[in-house]
Amino acid sequence: MGVTLKPPLSEEDTRALSAGDQVLITGTIYTARDAAHSRLAALIERGEELPVELAGQIIYYVGPTPASPGRAVGSAGPTTSSRMDAYTAAILSRGVRALIGKGERSPEVAAAIRECGAVYLAAVGGAGALLAERVTAAEAVVYPELGPEAVYRFDVVKFPAIVIIDAHGGDLYRSGRERYRR
Repeated sequence: MGVTLKPPLSEEDTRALSAGDQVLITGTIYTARDAAHSRLAALIERGEELPVELAGQIIYYVGPTPASPGRAVGSAGPTTSSRMDAYTAAILSRGVRALIGKGERSPEVAAAIRECGAVYLAAVGGAGALLAERVTAAEAVVYPELGPEAVYRFDVVKFPAIVIIDAHGGDLYRSGRERYRR
């Protein structure tokens, strides 16, 4: 059930998706929240190399809690995506193919997603403990001093998400409201 995504993704992979598609991600994804995005965007603005290769990758907006024994991470639910809107166009310019979070995105971010052939995915908010079960390994790979806001590499198996904004301009939140109004 759902489309299987295995990062790194190509533009062809993301352009094949439509708003409303259910996806299951298996492979490596990266995490980043506000503090990491700010640092990465500053490097991009200065034309410097990034400390992690983002081309073809998926970024999950999450600050994982510490793992209990036998687990890769504690709770790993999505954070509000709009907090990353100021940095999103810069991050997408480095070839990021998908973003995972919760909540709506600005019109500017939706335009950048279209222009870059990327997608915005939503993970279920409030289900952090269940989503954490899909994370089989986690390692802080950049900015470990930021704690839960560091960039982590997650290995995930069948991590569920829904395409909210597709590379063609489809927006599930917008179309859902339109259907409700009818």
